[in-house]
Amino acid sequence: MPAPVESLSSVVERFGDLKLLVVGDAILDVWMSGRASRLCREAPVPVVTLDNRQELPGGAANAALNAASLGAQVTLLSVVGGDQAGTTLRERLGAAGVDVGRLVVQPTRATPLKRRVVADGQLLVRLDEGDETPLRGRAARRLSDHLAESFPAHDAVLVSDYAAGMIGSSLIAVLARLQATAPRVLVVDAKDLAAYRGVGATAVKPNYQEAAHLLGLHQAASTSHRVDQLKRDGQRILSLLHAHLAAVTLDSEGALLFEQGTPPYRTYAHPAPTSKATGAGDTFAAVLTLALAAGCDAPAAGELASAAATIAVDQTATATASCSRPALQLAVAGDRRRVTDPEQLRATVARYRQERRRIVFTNGCFDLLHRGHVAYLNQAKTLGDVLIVAVNADASVRRLKGPGRPLNTLEDRMAVLAALSCIDHLVAFEDDSPAELLRIIRPDLLVKGGDYRRDGVPEGPLVEALGGRVEILPYLPNQSTTAMIQRIRTG
Repeated sequence: MPAPVESLSSVVERFGDLKLLVVGDAILDVWMSGRASRLCREAPVPVVTLDNRQELPGGAANAALNAASLGAQVTLLSVVGGDQAGTTLRERLGAAGVDVGRLVVQPTRATPLKRRVVADGQLLVRLDEGDETPLRGRAARRLSDHLAESFPAHDAVLVSDYAAGMIGSSLIAVLARLQATAPRVLVVDAKDLAAYRGVGATAVKPNYQEAAHLLGLHQAASTSHRVDQLKRDGQRILSLLHAHLAAVTLDSEGALLFEQGTPPYRTYAHPAPTSKATGAGDTFAAVLTLALAAGCDAPAAGELASAAATIAVDQTATATASCSRPALQLAVAGDRRRVTDPEQLRATVARYRQERRRIVFTNGCFDLLHRGHVAYLNQAKTLGDVLIVAVNADASVRRLKGPGRPLNTLEDRMAVLAALSCIDHLVAFEDDSPAELLRIIRPDLLVKGGDYRRDGVPEGPLVEALGGRVEILPYLPNQSTTAMIQRIRTG
């Protein structure tokens, strides 16, 4: 009998066994915040009375900090100047447990610095300074030597290239040679992804703007248009960059993941103002790299990365935030999505109806969650605003599937489903039919898998009598829980 499906929380626990090398531009982010109650006499601009200042690692340094916060053993390979900003970065990273022994200090170079001024929670201006000329000479050779020495000792490598001058063609060539000789999980997050076409990347992580530029697309304004645009053209990223996986982040609204030969997979996050999304891409890249190195498939890695990025932007502070291991494990545990009280469920859907949000409902046993389930649930989410999934309790599964089922308990099945960001609410039911839940929820849409016909859905007449309709979605071919169990049992 197969073992229970692994939870994402246990994957996060394994991050502590991984060694990660982060290669890229270390930046110091400075946040100056205060209050603005009047305009300046010299010009129509606010006068900001500062009452707080924070100096935090940014860019590749932020990615390294996030990975260390999640328990990984992290080495940062970068260059800083011999200035106060460089000293601050080394101190902050060292205190967080990041190995800074591979940081090259170039005394004549000014460390990249980004100062942001915030008044009453509103970002007013960003002031950038620092040396972004291409690194050459002895410092460049030292970086190449450090990369060659460090690469074999790590389980995974994350490139965080902010085009601040540290990474040039010679360092990329060294990276490509090392990857060809002894492949690692290699994730590339770079402003100019085309420069990494030949490195043998496991995954690339462009944001929407970078992906649109790479594909030669006109940049759409709304998230829905961006998603539609990428679903049509996003697979081309894989062939253009020779990567196995492309994860395109949509600011603070999740991501789209592309793998060859499979439908795009969408993750969802809580929308947040762009000013609060600072550093979320670094968090996403760090967690995506660790999850792939821990053996996750693309959807699971994307879910973990999106959950971590959501935590980063949900921080109450305006400054760049990191994601800790306890916070991520709590986020993917899923308890907050599970609804156990019928009255709570009734009140929740009533609020959705007042907000004119379209409710999609589906149900099933979900005994062994596989790619077919994941694609089906992801597609169901796109048909509305809220996806509610009802799961058969253990006794119900036994009556429907026989005495050898379920293989996984209701608690295990719910925990795994709760890690999918496309699901808004989970509810269990003891009966053979979810009819009572349907009467409470009155969904706009009941979605069933491709093994049903529209006129053969038992709950179809009830849903239509309640004002909804039935939609049949195709499963991926050759994806069936019963068939998977049979193959496992017969060897």
